[in-house]
Amino acid sequence: MSDLVATDGADVVEVHFEPFRVELTGYCYRMLGSVFEAEDAVQDTMVRAWKSFDRFEGRSSVRSWLYRIATNVCLDSLNGRERRARPMDLSSPVPASSALTPALPEATWIEPIPDGRVVPSVADPAELAVARESVRLAFIAALQHLPPRQRAVLILREVLAWKASEVAELLGSTVASVNSALQRARAALAENEVAATDPVRPLDEEQQSLLARYVDAFERYDLDSLTALLREDATLSMPPYELWLRGHEDIRAWFLGTGHGCRGSRLVPIVANGTPGFGQYRPSGPGGSFEPWALQVIEMSQGQIIGLNSFLDVPHLFPLFGLPPTLDATS
Repeated sequence: MSDLVATDGADVVEVHFEPFRVELTGYCYRMLGSVFEAEDAVQDTMVRAWKSFDRFEGRSSVRSWLYRIATNVCLDSLNGRERRARPMDLSSPVPASSALTPALPEATWIEPIPDGRVVPSVADPAELAVARESVRLAFIAALQHLPPRQRAVLILREVLAWKASEVAELLGSTVASVNSALQRARAALAENEVAATDPVRPLDEEQQSLLARYVDAFERYDLDSLTALLREDATLSMPPYELWLRGHEDIRAWFLGTGHGCRGSRLVPIVANGTPGFGQYRPSGPGGSFEPWALQVIEMSQGQIIGLNSFLDVPHLFPLFGLPPTLDATS
């Protein structure tokens, strides 16, 4: 441990562990599908590492050591647990006239995450692109179909570009076993057909225009203009409800029917899962103020919107994204 800075107590975490918090959160989020579970897993990792730091012999890097601990924390968490999912993983699309079924528990769903929690602020442009691509909602959902150890292998090899020998050492396995797990994981992902979306950071002129037109149409509640921005097979989902819709006709009918309370909403921009999004506020508060209703994550491809993902757990998600608790009617 001669190459490590001599530190005591909390300084160990600050000096040796804290620089890896963002990338570890990204790793745990890909493993677990939940921002809150990921942050808890990283905190558990830091505590375990701090408690055993005096026994760290420096035969691997601190980074590799932390990833080994984080992997074990995630595997323990996933043991015997149902995978998290998107509504599209659980059922078929339904007509807009369908009644809402009871909300399902929070542990059912893939959760959105702010880019700043998982994407390093300073990194090579190629690494940034991979980081954003690999936290897309569709990719996170596809990862949850993999057995936990396969999931870890694929993330470490394909996303983080670890060598097979490094992954084998981390997992206490062999290179042959790691390569076999990676092949099975790739095949399983191919079967799930992860939908392609546009790279969105930084936004190009076409994407900026598309989003501006979406905000204008949504806030004016011009559903003809809004649905014109959607691809014909676009989807609308609303966790914690299992119900989801596909296609212009049903999405338009939903906003005019059950979803009519969205009329008059205001949208505040955010960035989630490597893609643009919005905090949606409805005009339902006292004195005409706007109250939080949904966190929207927008998926785009080739100049069209292909997915409207509205997460309704606003008590947890709006503070996470730094969104205000209300909007004044005059703001």
